[in-house]
Order: sequence, then C-alpha cells, then structure tokens
Amino acid sequence: MNFSREQAQFALSVMVRSRHFEERIDDFFKHKEMHGTTHLSIGQEAAQAGLALALGEGDWIVPTHRCHGHTIARGTSERKMFSEMFGSSDGICKGLGGSMHMTDVEHWNAGSSAVVGSGVSLAIGLAFALKQQKSQAISVAIFGDGATSRGIVHESMNLASVWQLPVLFFCENNGYGMSAPSSKVISTDSLAKRSEGYSTEYAVVDGNDVEAVYAAAKHAVKRIRTTGKPYFLEVKTYRTCGHSKSDHCVYRSREEENLWLQRDPISLFSKVMVEKYHFSEEDVASLIVEAKHTVDEAATDALAVRSSTISLENAMGYLFTPEEEEPYKPCTNTTRISYRDAIREALDEEMGRDKAVHLLGEDIGQYGGCFKVTGDLYEKHPGQLWETPVSEEAFTGLAVGASMLGLRPIVEIMYGDFATLASDPLINHAAKLRFMSAGQLSSPMVLRAPIGSGTGHGAQHTQSLEAMFANVPGLIIVAPSCPGDAKALLKSAIRSNNPVLYFENKHLYNNLGPVGDDQYLLPIGKAVVKKRGNHVTIVSYSHAVTTCLEAAAVLSAQDEIEAEVLDLVTLKPMDASTILRSVKKTGRLLIVHDSPEYGGYGAEVSALVASDAECFASLRAPVVRLCGKESPIPFSPELEKQVIPSKEDVVGAVRKLF
Repeated sequence: MNFSREQAQFALSVMVRSRHFEERIDDFFKHKEMHGTTHLSIGQEAAQAGLALALGEGDWIVPTHRCHGHTIARGTSERKMFSEMFGSSDGICKGLGGSMHMTDVEHWNAGSSAVVGSGVSLAIGLAFALKQQKSQAISVAIFGDGATSRGIVHESMNLASVWQLPVLFFCENNGYGMSAPSSKVISTDSLAKRSEGYSTEYAVVDGNDVEAVYAAAKHAVKRIRTTGKPYFLEVKTYRTCGHSKSDHCVYRSREEENLWLQRDPISLFSKVMVEKYHFSEEDVASLIVEAKHTVDEAATDALAVRSSTISLENAMGYLFTPEEEEPYKPCTNTTRISYRDAIREALDEEMGRDKAVHLLGEDIGQYGGCFKVTGDLYEKHPGQLWETPVSEEAFTGLAVGASMLGLRPIVEIMYGDFATLASDPLINHAAKLRFMSAGQLSSPMVLRAPIGSGTGHGAQHTQSLEAMFANVPGLIIVAPSCPGDAKALLKSAIRSNNPVLYFENKHLYNNLGPVGDDQYLLPIGKAVVKKRGNHVTIVSYSHAVTTCLEAAAVLSAQDEIEAEVLDLVTLKPMDASTILRSVKKTGRLLIVHDSPEYGGYGAEVSALVASDAECFASLRAPVVRLCGKESPIPFSPELEKQVIPSKEDVVGAVRKLF
C-alpha cells in the first residue's frame, strides 16, 4: 500500500523522532541526569509509525512498558515526555508515571503497563466499552513476544473472540523476551498462528518495513471495523539496543546485531522515499535533521523546567476521584428480606437506573450465580449481564478497562479466594491508574466477592482476604453485616467514582432484616453503631458483627454489661472518629473479626486507639483482639466452627476486660 507524500513524511518523522528521543534518554541516563529505569525500542520504529498511520481519531492504544515510540506516534508532546522522565510537574503525568507509565487521554493513549502482558485485558475492556457505546473506534493491545507466554494474553484473546470485541492484538515480535530468545521459551515458531485456537483472523508482517506494517495494520483495522471481531497482527522486528539501560546484550552475537542493522527501518525507508516517492536525498536529510531538532528543542525545554515538581500533597490528591454529592435520606420505607435478596435488589435497581452499569461473572445467568444472588437478573437486564469464561484476571481487567471509558462494571467473583486471580488488574491498574495518570483516568467499578467459612467448602473456598487488599492505596473496601446495609452500601459502591471491593460473607446470605427502598443509600466511609452502650466498645465487621450482637445480648442479661457494638461497614477508609469517640466513652475495647489476627484489621484499630493520646489515656484495660485462628479453614465441621470467634468467645473476652 503506497503512502501519500504527507504520510511518507509523517512516517519518517515519527521514526526519527522516536529513535532520537530514546538516544537522548540513553544519554541522560548515562550522565545520571535521569532517575529510575527505561526500556528502549531502537530498531522497532517502523512498527510504531505504521500502526499510528492506520489508526484514526478515537482509536485507543494500550502500550507496553516499551512505550515511547507509540506515544510519540500517537501525537504526544516530546517535551512533556522528557519532563515526565525527569519527574517534573510539566510531565504528561506530572512526573507520577515515569518512563513505563505514560498516559495521554487527549491522544487516546490509555497508559502503558509495566507488568508484561497486563495491559492486554485493559485493551479488551476499552473495546467492550466502545462496543456498548456504539462507537466505530477500536482499541489496540500492544505487547511483545514474551507476553504471549502469559495466561492473561490467552484469556483476553478467548474473551475477545467469544464476545466479538473490536480489538487489535498487536504483537511486536523482536525475538527476545528480555534476554531469553523466543526459540527457547516459546513452543511455536508462529505466534500469530495461535490465533486459530481463538477463531481470530491474523497476519504476519515484516516489522522493519513501515509501508508493510501500515498496509497490514490498515487491513486489520478495516476488518475489525467491518466485522466487529478481534484481529491478531504479528510484527516481526528487532530491538538493536538492550532490554533496559543496564542491559549489555551479552546473550546475543555481534554478527546477529549487524545483520539486523542492515535492515534498519529508518535507513530502508530513507532509500524508499528517494526511489519511490521522489524525494531528493537532500530532502530526506533535511527531514531527518528537522525531526532531530524537534526532539533536541523538546529536551532543552524540559531541562529548563526539570526542577518543577508536584508536591506530595497534590500528588496524593490524584489517588481518588472526587465523589458526587449524594442526598442521603433517612430510611422511611422498609421490607424484610434476606441479605441475598437485598444485594439482588441493589443490582436490579442500579442496572435499571443507569445503563452504564454492567454485571460480569461466571454462571450468573440462568444458573443464578454460585450463591443464587443474581437470580433472574439475566431476564430483566439481558443487555447488561454478561456470563464470562473461567477467566477471573481477564474479565476483571476488562472491567477496569471499560470503567476507564465511563462504564460502571460490577464483577462477581465466585469465591473471595479467587480474588487472588484478579489481583493484578485490581492492584496494578484499578487502584493506581488515576494516580499514575495524574487524574486523566479513573476506574468506577465494583468487585463483589463472597468470603468466610461455615459452609464446609474447605481451605481454598473460605478465606477472608479483605486485609490483604487493604494495604493497597487507591482501593475502597466495604463488608456489610446485615441486609439493609448490604443493599444501601452496594448502591453507593456502584455510584462511586472509584474502585470498590465489596465483600459478602456467605454465612449472611440467608439472614433476614429490614431493607430500605430504591432511594435509600448509606455513605461509604462511615461506621454504624449497631448497639449503644457505656461499658465496653466492641468493633467488628461482616459476619462477626452478628456474633458480637449475640454476645452483647448475653452480657446485658447476665452481667449487666452494656456493650457498644460498632460495625465498621467500610473497612477502608475506616471511620476513625466514631471508633475514638466510642472508646473515650467506654474506656474498654475489644476488636473481633473472622479473618486471622496477624496483619488484620484488629491491629489497625488498636494502632488507631494507641496513637490518639486522649483515647489511649481513657483506656481502663488493655485493648484485646479476638480473631480467626492462624490456620487455613479446616473442612471438619467441628474444627471449622472453632477457627473463628464464637459468641461464647466474645462473652469471655469482654468479661476478662472487667
């Protein structure tokens, strides 16, 4: 496919600017003028320019950590890219992303991922959102040959094929997955041919020929727009530099490098411009000098403002997206239903209220969900409920990607234990993308997961992993204990502009209680006083709250001890003021939760009380934690009961405080 004269000039300019940008970066690092690390793509410029020429406005890219060339090709300012790498507030992400995390929403760059292959699921999420929004735009997942050994790439390719998503899988095969030759770590000599297993069209192209890349990418993009289906394009190229700034390429020969240097994409296309597009050699030389000059000017401008850095306080302001002001009304109308039905009501009402709300998960259709929570929602909202393959990482990543374009996905994980499979998109993307992009993107999504024991499912289906996620900045965590709170908090979580992990204890599903109407919401971040008292404060959450309330009734009747039972409800951010106020009043504190003691919420609440001088001085007895045993959940029914706190345990612990 021939270029127009303007396209030929653009292709050469992009390739030269990409290379010279990286040459300048390499020089800055060698002189210790840049911090951290970087990954260069010198030699792969034809892939970047050819792809960019094939894309239109509104087509999104999700680059890999080797992202500079694709970012330049899409139109981002080189000055802002240099500034980003200097850590300057002038940077495209105000210095919060650096070399491996460049985001430019203005130019449809959803941000590069530093975790190999990790961005692929985000790209299918963007494609999912574009399809729901009836857009003709597509998304492009850019990754290297090394990433094709990762499960997330295969999960994403399968899901994209099953759901017919408009995504281009753009694989830059440079022959090495860091230092390992592809021939030693990949079981096929044709990465593209693997697409046959996912019923996906594919092609292979010479990645050092910018015209060939453009023609192949143009065809792929046209096929995606025409069919609405994914396409896989393998671009065979070579990285003439090392994997990173500290790589001396000891794993390959100089003969191999010299052979590829003879196929340098800039040199090859410079000759083509003279022979085919009738540029003079002087014209080409002038275009190259002009492109390099543009980069040099950008570097000079960035150097002039490199000392301008964002404050930590301002940086932390990018962690969460501001929430909408919700008019929290008192609950006047209630019905008595189960915890399970309360969650279903919340899902039903929010899906009906907002077509951007989509529910994704395994077996949530006719089967009704593993714990029958989704029930008949597949009949009520057929266009918003999506049954997924067994691919927790892929469909969670898809949800994160879709949320970036304004959808509000709700992911149902069958068992909370399997949230470990979804941890990469949650921890490395949903929690960080607003911060790393300096507010350009946000992730308004919910992940629902059943936790807890008592059902005889054994150690891999009964864990309570909420504390594990609590150590990740950028995530909100809620765990309601009763039907009314479950519905009101889920509705608030769905309306939140930030990622929320919503944990449902399996032991609570059949519990009955009063539930508010469709207007009733509870604010995220506020604890609930479940029982008032003056003698001791019991802090708890989720299933353990019911245990504590039962114990409080015994203490009141038998010991005349009136316990104040606080339900945290929102685990992060935790309601410190309510806890401190209660402990100052009672002078005694017991913390109860079903998850193991070590590293759990009990330690966090204890630290909160100990670090407040007035509250600490008010204590009449040491703070006590009563938590799950330091053990996996046993299968044996008797042992399963013993591994978490019982009513009798709580009563005994409170009595010891007196």
